[in-house]
Amino acid sequence: MKMTMTQKILAAHAGKAEARPGELVMAKLDLVLGNDITAPIAIKEFPRFGCDRVFDREKVVLVPDHFTPNKDIKAATQCAAMRAFARTQGIVNYFETGHDCGIEHALLPEKGLVTAGDLVIGADSHTCTYGALGAFSTGVGSTDMAAGMAAGQTWAAQVGRRQGRDPAPDRQDRR
Repeated sequence: MKMTMTQKILAAHAGKAEARPGELVMAKLDLVLGNDITAPIAIKEFPRFGCDRVFDREKVVLVPDHFTPNKDIKAATQCAAMRAFARTQGIVNYFETGHDCGIEHALLPEKGLVTAGDLVIGADSHTCTYGALGAFSTGVGSTDMAAGMAAGQTWAAQVGRRQGRDPAPDRQDRR
């Protein structure tokens, strides 16, 4: 069966020979990303998954880049919660503000953390930008991020083909 790049990545991470359109797969994650807006919510939900430790301290990435420098006490509190979690969990890829930091979606490729063939989830809608590097990446909610940090895998609905109709199928070139 011919497969799209997405199908190939999901099949490989699900330990399957192929992934078919419409199939639901459980796939192992290469990276779980959170920032200072979404990670504090995921951190709060994390204990509900019955885990004391993240699945892999090298595959969880935390980047405070939305509320930094902090504009108020609430923003500082969110960053402090993320920093404390990173220290407690021994997160290798925690990028502290003011030192070795940047915008999360530019920083991860710069650090070589996302490469072609990877499967990445991030609690940020712009996570899909890693598709430009040949990875399968998608934004998720904070609860899904917490589940990813706990289990090291995520579910993926395999679509496999473009949905919808061509916006102008009968359009003729009008020069």
